Amino acid sequence: MTVYVLDSSAVLRYIAREAGSERVIAIFKACVRRKSEVRISAVQWGEIAGILRRKVGASNQNRILDSLIPLELEIVPASSERAARSAELRVDRNISYADAFALELAMESTDHVLVTADYGFRVVADLARIEFLPAK
Repeated sequence: MTVYVLDSSAVLRYIAREAGSERVIAIFKACVRRKSEVRISAVQWGEIAGILRRKVGASNQNRILDSLIPLELEIVPASSERAARSAELRVDRNISYADAFALELAMESTDHVLVTADYGFRVVADLARIEFLPAK
């Protein structure tokens, strides 16, 4: 079964109904039908929360985040082991720490596919399966 790992850019595209949101909708629908799984790192989830709080305020941030819960999105905790592996990726591959958490999660298995709108992940495409959403 395919496990889709969403980074913050994919979820934000979904929320804003921007380019690629149709693909994220299809991924969520497949998850609800139990045809796939959808995961996100707790660090990426926190990044989304911070961006939403800055853009739409606290009450709207909570409303939007709560609306994502029924989509069966699994939020994967940032364990000490994940944090250390993500730090290694951050340093070794020169990507942001939050992005390193998404990549680390996608690297768990060949069944995992990282879905992103962040073309900065091209520099690590040799490490995991990555699906890029269309540019805006």
